[in-house]
Amino acid sequence: MTLHESEAAAAPPGGASTSGMVFLAGGEFLMGSDRHYPEEKPAHRVRVNGFWIDTMPVTNRDFARFVDETGYVTFAEIAPDPKDYPGILPEMLKPGSMVFSPPGHPVDLNNYANWWAFVIGADWRHPYGPDSSLAGLEDHPAVHISYPDAEAYAAWAGKALPTEAEWEYAARGGLDGKEFAWGDQLVPKGRHMANTWQGQFPWQNTEEDGYTRTSPVGSYPANGFGLHDMIGNVWEWTTDWYSAQHPAQRSCCVPSNPRGVAENQSYDPQQPQFRIPRKVVKGGSHLCAPSYCRRYRPAARHAQPIDTAMSHVGFRCIRRAGAPA
Repeated sequence: MTLHESEAAAAPPGGASTSGMVFLAGGEFLMGSDRHYPEEKPAHRVRVNGFWIDTMPVTNRDFARFVDETGYVTFAEIAPDPKDYPGILPEMLKPGSMVFSPPGHPVDLNNYANWWAFVIGADWRHPYGPDSSLAGLEDHPAVHISYPDAEAYAAWAGKALPTEAEWEYAARGGLDGKEFAWGDQLVPKGRHMANTWQGQFPWQNTEEDGYTRTSPVGSYPANGFGLHDMIGNVWEWTTDWYSAQHPAQRSCCVPSNPRGVAENQSYDPQQPQFRIPRKVVKGGSHLCAPSYCRRYRPAARHAQPIDTAMSHVGFRCIRRAGAPA
């Protein structure tokens, strides 16, 4: 069974809309990589069942409709609870989110505080801070979205968030084992295939791909499955809890629809005072650069605390074949 081959049979019951989605029949693929960052190891074969997936990330226009219809308030719009953050400074107990703030000069790349700042008043409506707006950004990915925010939107839409395996299968677009979602060259024949960073991170962006921050969804070519922005633009949430490596395969059989570790294994060992579990985010973002973060690949993965909204994190949804709408 191939892409689109049995869309009618796989359509969700009750005539629920799959507008803006593509059906992937599922199959076996090589997940992870042994050639890059340690957390991508080991490369291993897995199998996923068929599912529908949004062709593009959820946009500000989409998210605004959800908020208008439900009155939902995102995590970034709520003041932090000091019980969850031992030692937090009182001035930080206000609604806000993490915003990329380029320093304008070379800095120590071992300290992300050199380019990230918690900005009071930053949220999905105000992506760069309280004085910013969504004017002109309606078709850009919604950002400053925590995991519970993404989950709430998915439930409202009658969808779900993908597992890491489902997401990576979709991102590869049928190119099993390739470095990128489009082949083995980052910029084939000089053509930029995704919104990433060019220049010296984090102070110099030459904008060779046309954008400094996020870009309108669909600005770059689709992969082999017809999916846009699986790589670059914004990181995307998955439902799997994060671990420092892929779980070891315990049998000779190819696992079907694998899941990550248990929640209690996902805490950050570098910050034991914070009991905030972490999910896997995938795809890299417009801040991924050859000089710093080469995570603009399907195999790449990163840990994201479920409560942490940032200016380069968004999401897209799926609907599993046969799942109720």
